[in-house]
Amino acid sequence: MKTLTVSVVTPDGPVLEDAYEMVSCKAESGELGILPGHIPMVAPLTISSIRLKQEGSSERIAVSGGFLEVRPDQVTILAQSAEKPSDIDIDRARRAKERAEQRMANKQSDIDFRRAELALKRAINRLDVKNNNF
Repeated sequence: MKTLTVSVVTPDGPVLEDAYEMVSCKAESGELGILPGHIPMVAPLTISSIRLKQEGSSERIAVSGGFLEVRPDQVTILAQSAEKPSDIDIDRARRAKERAEQRMANKQSDIDFRRAELALKRAINRLDVKNNNF
């Protein structure tokens, strides 16, 4: 079966590079499914998980936004942050979720509310990836 070389890179360095049969992700314009031979494109990503399929199994990576670049045989994800499930500290993610919920309940300004909302989305995404919730 044909594969795509998938690279996930953050400002801190590479997170993953391997061959996969399919990549699924959420761009700002909607859900994308990428197979080998896909037309070239660039799309901004939302806070979500990247799903990678390889030989009947799948894995996920939590990303906090960024960009997806697609070429017929390669997918590059440039993310602000990216974590494999094994790298996610579930207690830290739970505490971040609780802090964000408290900040949203006690909003001081619209800016504080938006920052807390984004922090909450990142924490929930990390917990979902760690707990393998699809």
